[in-house]
Amino acid sequence: MKKITILLVDDLNFMRTALRDIVETAGMTVAGEASNGLQAVNLYTETKPDVVLMDITMPIMNGIESLAKIMRFDPFARVIMCSAIGQNKYIIQSIQLGARDFIIKPFKPERILSSVLKVMGLNEEIR
Repeated sequence: MKKITILLVDDLNFMRTALRDIVETAGMTVAGEASNGLQAVNLYTETKPDVVLMDITMPIMNGIESLAKIMRFDPFARVIMCSAIGQNKYIIQSIQLGARDFIIKPFKPERILSSVLKVMGLNEEIR
């Protein structure tokens, strides 16, 4: 089976590091890391990862704007949005723009992995 490639997008380095640890421990590959939405769009077009884990609140370009640009570039992109509690309007907006899932921070590693497997259409037993 091909390794799942993930693009990590969060303005906080410690969050990207935590996500990297989670996905690499599960045998997935990090295609790249971005600290803002503009970098995310550029890296997506370069690396075409299987899945994007993207924060909403970021400088330069937020996750919602970045999601919209990625979906225009690739309508089949698998983007999972990650954000803090209390951002319900962003959850709805993200899903309307094409996000495949939404994870509330702080998240548990198993929630990240089950979401990635779900959007990839893989059974959770495959690990």
